[in-house]
Amino acid sequence: MPNTKSAKKRLKQDLGRRDRNRSAKRALRTERKKVLAAVAAGDAAKAETEFRSAAKMLDQAAAQRVIHPNASARLKSRLSARVKALKTQ
Repeated sequence: MPNTKSAKKRLKQDLGRRDRNRSAKRALRTERKKVLAAVAAGDAAKAETEFRSAAKMLDQAAAQRVIHPNASARLKSRLSARVKALKTQ
């Protein structure tokens, strides 16, 4: 446990950030699952709209450094490939 006043404040800030980051990461996983579910269902229009929403959230998370920018780019690329493959079928 922290002893100094500044260490106590830092712990409090870290806990708040951890909760916020966990929530943001959970939301990203949910958005990813929505895209994958739409692709699995074969609904190209819904997959496209869900992908746009997921891409926006991934970009925001990367900008806030919740996830690494390269991780955001990688996930968007993989989701985009699935959506494009669905469209070409």
